[in-house]
Amino acid sequence: GGPLPHSKKKKKKKKKKPVQNLRASDAKNLLTHYNMKIHPKGFALVDLDGNSPQQQVLRTPGSMETLIKVGYSMVALEKGVKRAHILAPENGALVQELYTRDGCGTLISRDLYEGIRRADVNDVSGIYDLIDPLVRAGTLVPRPKSKLEKEITGYYVYTRDGLIVATGQLKRFEGGFAEIGCLVVNKDYRKGGRGDAMLGYLERLSLQCGARKVFVLSTQTMDWFIERGFREVSVESLPPSRQALYNKKRKSKIYMKEIDGERDLDAAELWWSNQVS
Repeated sequence: GGPLPHSKKKKKKKKKKPVQNLRASDAKNLLTHYNMKIHPKGFALVDLDGNSPQQQVLRTPGSMETLIKVGYSMVALEKGVKRAHILAPENGALVQELYTRDGCGTLISRDLYEGIRRADVNDVSGIYDLIDPLVRAGTLVPRPKSKLEKEITGYYVYTRDGLIVATGQLKRFEGGFAEIGCLVVNKDYRKGGRGDAMLGYLERLSLQCGARKVFVLSTQTMDWFIERGFREVSVESLPPSRQALYNKKRKSKIYMKEIDGERDLDAAELWWSNQVS
């Protein structure tokens, strides 16, 4: 005979985790998708007279309430608030959200990375002009236009009115490592947090690619990176393939940072965005 009914093991249902982070642009697209608008006086405008997939979702328990909260959050962000937290009405939720790494709700924040994009061949001259003074000073390794063009897909640029005001390069290595290089900001824009925005953007890309350990190399003093959680390490700390490329004659210092997760970057983002506000 088979096992008794009461001896069967019940499978535990996995609790679905809420979306931890949402950019303001994504939240706006979400509201547009469901054709929901928040009136300035505070009430929600939504069309339920139909049977479209979106309207069916809105009728499911909790969906309408969640989207309304997203809408209220967007109103706050548009009026200058930097971050909005959506929490379930549970005991301890506020404390858990604010004082634990993973939190328990959804964080919606203004898009501090607006203007940053992957570079293309049309950006080669702009990147070259931006980094050339530092190359001449010996701070950066020479990068001729031919080399920039060949490696352009690894570069990212921060633009303002068509002008490249900052750039950075991201290289992935084995073992969950990534190198951030050629991080340069136009001297006229260094007080606007562009360097922090570019660093934060590249760190988020690294994490999305599975690289939790990011490192930078430089012959100069690296106080700026140390203030942002990097620490000096030896050549042996680099992944083997990068060790093989290390230029011993240049004697670059190596600084590395281990990213714990999205909330780790959120905390850093809040710190630097407050410095420039």
